[in-house]
Amino acid sequence: MKQATLAAAADQGAEFERFRRPTRRDVFLQTMDAIVAWAELCEVIEPHYPKAGKGRPPIGLERMLRMYFVQHWFNLADEACEEALLDSTALRRFVGIDLGRERVPDGTTLLKFRRLLEDDKHKLGAALFAKVGEVLQSKGMKVGTGTIVDATIISAPSSTKNDKGERDPEMHQTKKGQQYFFGMKLHIGVDSQTGLAHSTVVTAANVHDKHPLRELLHGEELEVFGDSAYASQQALIAAKAPKAKDRTNQRVRGTGCLADLERIVNRIKSKTRSRVEHVFAVVKRQFGFSKVRYKGLAKNATRAFVALGLANIYLARKRLVA
Repeated sequence: MKQATLAAAADQGAEFERFRRPTRRDVFLQTMDAIVAWAELCEVIEPHYPKAGKGRPPIGLERMLRMYFVQHWFNLADEACEEALLDSTALRRFVGIDLGRERVPDGTTLLKFRRLLEDDKHKLGAALFAKVGEVLQSKGMKVGTGTIVDATIISAPSSTKNDKGERDPEMHQTKKGQQYFFGMKLHIGVDSQTGLAHSTVVTAANVHDKHPLRELLHGEELEVFGDSAYASQQALIAAKAPKAKDRTNQRVRGTGCLADLERIVNRIKSKTRSRVEHVFAVVKRQFGFSKVRYKGLAKNATRAFVALGLANIYLARKRLVA
């Protein structure tokens, strides 16, 4: 065992800071450190991670994965993540960096690690999301017989004030209500019992919510919930999940007793359907993924897959700690 340096002792407190108390960041990082299945997630990446040999030895895989997760949790760019680790004792303690013995991995190192996960050949972002699902199911959070489907828009810069004088060609414009949005769309399927996402699809923003519906269902559903964008999709639901009953909200127009009754039924369905919004709240508000950070759908899709996996862990944290 390596002897701790004075820098590490200072980071750990070593009973010198008598009046310090844990911050919300400290509590969050301690919880994530305890409940994330680091070994299982590293197994997904390890076959594709650089091996020691000629040249500079690679940084430990788990350390890079921890740094990558910090980037997601606190919505940081590559260089900003490096600076945050230099600045924050709590983040260094979580990642496992001793400044008395080693440097913080720089932004370029994190960039290379991120590009490894974004590689279309390996699709490691989707693999990490799937592995998180497997781990949670092994701990008792099984996929049930009800699925809630929904989609949300992730905005992208619509300005053409750049070198090419054009917007990202893989992003598109769409109208929602009376407002126009430009970007991509994140479609998810959420288990109605656990409230955890079990499937996801990333498309341009102009793709209608109903089109990826088949990919969001696992096929064993007895009920499918969704807003009115999925109304009249009984044939598609029956093709993928023959036993499922259509619990999607139906469009209501006009007034009268029948219309009022349909609105009451929609409100009852929405008590279950609203659970999907908890996942979007964590991804977009807690983790700050309301705007794309990179160009193209592929890189942002990888970020979306990993963010959803981390959102599942965050939403299940109390059950995992118990």
